[in-house]
Amino acid sequence: MNESPPERSAKAPTPGSIDPDAALARIAGLIRRTPLMRSDTLDSESGLELVFKCEHLQHTGSFKFRGASHAVARLPRNCPGVVTHSSGNHGAALAAAARARGFPADIVMPENAVRSKIEAVRSHGGTVHFCEPTQAAREAGLQRLVERGRFPVPPYDQDDVIAGQGTVALEFMAQAAELDCIIAPIGGGGLLSGITLAAARHAPMLKVIGAEPIGADDAMRSLALGRRVDQHAPDTIADGLRALIGVRNFDILQRHEIDILGVSEARIIEAMALLWRHLKQVIEPSGAVPLAAALAHRERFSGQRVGIVLSGGNLDVEALLEGLRGA
Repeated sequence: MNESPPERSAKAPTPGSIDPDAALARIAGLIRRTPLMRSDTLDSESGLELVFKCEHLQHTGSFKFRGASHAVARLPRNCPGVVTHSSGNHGAALAAAARARGFPADIVMPENAVRSKIEAVRSHGGTVHFCEPTQAAREAGLQRLVERGRFPVPPYDQDDVIAGQGTVALEFMAQAAELDCIIAPIGGGGLLSGITLAAARHAPMLKVIGAEPIGADDAMRSLALGRRVDQHAPDTIADGLRALIGVRNFDILQRHEIDILGVSEARIIEAMALLWRHLKQVIEPSGAVPLAAALAHRERFSGQRVGIVLSGGNLDVEALLEGLRGA
């Protein structure tokens, strides 16, 4: 008997419909249980107690593999293939997860995507389709491929993806005792929403906070206005955080009254340098935003044990080396 095709419902999430615990049970054998890191020197310099969750060491170099692998694990064996739009990390993660199940993967990417991220998608077997660097162009490209029979796996605004991203928090809480808060970056919001739901179930006193570039602050503005901002012109080096907050994710974050902290480009660069200097870890700009937020708002976190999600490490190394050669 053929398995029924996967449901494509766009309804808003209901309590219990997004289950990070069930997601972890499904993907525990597929993902890495990423390590924690500390730096006494960085703690001393910042005046904070920082605990880092190293998702840049996840398969494909970012937390995105969690959500992608969970979404793909839920698809039937006769799935004709998957498609998404992505600035890079979700595209590479989906391509890798799909290849593991024998599915083709088509990835719609903006024409200004980081070169190393384009190459990563291709290295994991994904077929890249370029589009103009706008949300409308991304979605139009996605729709064309859906009409050809591919199943859409959105980068952030989908229940299975959100549940998969929430497994970051389940691991973090199990590995690090007595965290007072977790700071995670927000672009489309899947990671922050998943962490929010996992924490609400297992540690309701744990404060979950989002971090966002000031140059792409649609989530902060949306929550302040009480309605989702549906247009913006992002201007930030944090390419993974340029997407608009998703409809599902806005609903979750608004319902749980999540705070978002904005950070400048200078703070992001400073955080990247500190992580390189003190942890010896190369983190992409989007992944450094939570540390940038903790440092920019350090008075808020004084005396707390602060969990920082290092969400990805897919930096354009060639561009970095070219800059060093020209220095």
